[in-house]
Amino acid sequence: MDYETLMQIFGSTVRLGTPLLLACLAGLFSERAGIFDIGLEGKMLAAAMAAGSVAAMSGSAWIGLLAGIGASLIFSGLHGLASITFRGNQLISGVALNFLSSGITVLVAQALFGQGGRTPPLDGAARFNPITLPFAESLQDVPLIGPLYYQVISGHSILVYAAVAFVPLTWWVLYRTRFGLRLRAVGENPAAVDTAGVSVVGLRYAALAITGVLCGIAGAYMATALQAGFGREMTAGRGYIALAALIFAKWRPWQALGATMLFGFFQALALRPDVVESIARFKVPVSMLDALPYILTVLVLAGFVGKAIPPRAGGEPYVKER
Repeated sequence: MDYETLMQIFGSTVRLGTPLLLACLAGLFSERAGIFDIGLEGKMLAAAMAAGSVAAMSGSAWIGLLAGIGASLIFSGLHGLASITFRGNQLISGVALNFLSSGITVLVAQALFGQGGRTPPLDGAARFNPITLPFAESLQDVPLIGPLYYQVISGHSILVYAAVAFVPLTWWVLYRTRFGLRLRAVGENPAAVDTAGVSVVGLRYAALAITGVLCGIAGAYMATALQAGFGREMTAGRGYIALAALIFAKWRPWQALGATMLFGFFQALALRPDVVESIARFKVPVSMLDALPYILTVLVLAGFVGKAIPPRAGGEPYVKER
């Protein structure tokens, strides 16, 4: 495998890892606040359908993005209502949202476009097109640096660069602001936060709102940038993979970046069986390559990457003492 091919794979890694990164950061906020969010998959899928549908009808990817965020926020609100207000089981409510999203997205897309649950192909302003950074084309022939800048750093949509920017922003919010301190405290000891006069319910709803926004961007990215429209079950388990990456990263934003790019790298390899075969020296079944990210997910969840300790109050509804 030559250097040029390696840079192409790394470029695909960034593109494929972006929705995982956004979903992982979304789960980071909710789980740091004590809300286990299995419903990331459903939020992303609802956002993808809304973004793809509205972008197709309006011809604007930006309006589609707003629609995707709105749809994800509705699902986050439903999750909050079930798990915070009514103190239901967070895992069950998340799974229920995933089932709801799986059915309603196809139903709505079919009702709108009559194309078997898909949206029409998006093009032009209805998509977030790649951005060529300054000097990328003129530097692409420079040894080492040129292909890295042209193939890996340049040539992505604006949502990719936004996702990367969210990593230091998430770190700053969680570890350098009063809001972040209280959010982390809610996930560890909500009673202490309540005693200090801070609303546990309000903080958990705020965390779910941030989760909804990030999942909305992730879903919109899939429908309007990574692909040209919405398709049935297009998230393909990425919400669950993001949860595995979150555990792998031990609920820390910078580690989340590395973990999601690792999963993205395996997905990129699945698209290049020729490269894998040249390294392995034997023919590798395509189905095995497609399963690589999911195999890694199982290994992470089985605890083969070391012990990960979640927030202590995670998954537990808070009942205010009287």
